[in-house]
Amino acid sequence: MLVTRADSATSADSAAESGFRRRLLDAMADAIRERGYRDTTVADIVRLAKTSRRTFYEHFDDKQDCFVALLTERNNDTIAQIYAAVDVSAPWDTQIHQAVEAWIGASRVDTPITLAWIRDIPALGERARDLQRDAADAFITLIQTLTGTTEFQGAGLHPPTHQMATILYGGFRELIASMVEDGRDITEIIPVAVETALALIGPRYPA
Repeated sequence: MLVTRADSATSADSAAESGFRRRLLDAMADAIRERGYRDTTVADIVRLAKTSRRTFYEHFDDKQDCFVALLTERNNDTIAQIYAAVDVSAPWDTQIHQAVEAWIGASRVDTPITLAWIRDIPALGERARDLQRDAADAFITLIQTLTGTTEFQGAGLHPPTHQMATILYGGFRELIASMVEDGRDITEIIPVAVETALALIGPRYPA
């Protein structure tokens, strides 16, 4: 395939655009760590990104648009990490341990962003509500996919319905946020999170 000068120029332009976007997203994360989302301004973001307001508005409509893009990326990364951490050939209870530990581990890496995602997003507008719904749907699909394998089906378990998976998702998020707000290590909740998931998903025994 012949690569023309025009193709090379277009590729270089795309790389530059991607580079600026990456810098702005990283700067948004840095600003949240420094000041929290509510006190972060576009001026903070462009200062940390070492770029201009014009460049910022070439990539994002406003501060919220940048925030939503950052959180969308983080959510996708977290879900990918959970899928990657689970050995679907392992015993079902081991898989639950693996999934919970991966979820908590990903949330622990950058707790200011985790807390901003849980606490600040609900107060924002329609785009943020769309992000909330999309993220919840992705996590619920994750829970139902991981518990819908042959290993789970053959163990006489109780695969979570959409509503049950929603309870797991919402409960874990609230527990994570509370731990971060209290300045505690969120890995402390791994045992109770695993126990809760095991109780919800595990076999049902007659009274």
